[in-house]
Amino acid sequence: MKKSDLRIKYTKQRETLSQDEVLFLSEKIFLNFLEKFKVEESQKVHCFLSMLDKKEIDTRFFIDYFFKNRIRVFVPKISKGKMISVEITPETAFIKSFYGILEPESNLDSGETEYDFVITPLLYCDENGNRVGYGKGFYDQFFENIDANCSKVGVGLFQPREKIDDVWEKDIPLNYLVTPVEVLSF
Repeated sequence: MKKSDLRIKYTKQRETLSQDEVLFLSEKIFLNFLEKFKVEESQKVHCFLSMLDKKEIDTRFFIDYFFKNRIRVFVPKISKGKMISVEITPETAFIKSFYGILEPESNLDSGETEYDFVITPLLYCDENGNRVGYGKGFYDQFFENIDANCSKVGVGLFQPREKIDDVWEKDIPLNYLVTPVEVLSF
């Protein structure tokens, strides 16, 4: 199936979920992540901030856990048409972006490229680790500029069922997909 068709299909499926269902499934995804990966003090994790109105996985479970366990947290911010990585703490101030996403007030790019994990948003991921996002290509550009050994971990509500037919040469696949049911490795 084409990315555009998958984007429509899985956006509609996600819209049928209640906020309580998304919260429940988000917690299951978080617990599956913890069961699979050993995240330790001082490691560096890049994690997106959820758009809860779009029923994305609620990453507050992840971020709260990382803060409690002294894991360094970096989040994306769009600055001058490019995704940068800003380190945050529990005291960080946030604002809503043009895209309606919470972002840190700071525009200070951390310059970090060596993450232990990048927790990646998606609408859909196929059985080869190819993802369908919102079509802007921010994460593929980001992946090009970080250490290749970083674990790129997608978090998604749905199991891979359809193959993505129009994977582009600049698309960078994920290493893992964490769903409410299981963790897949690619």
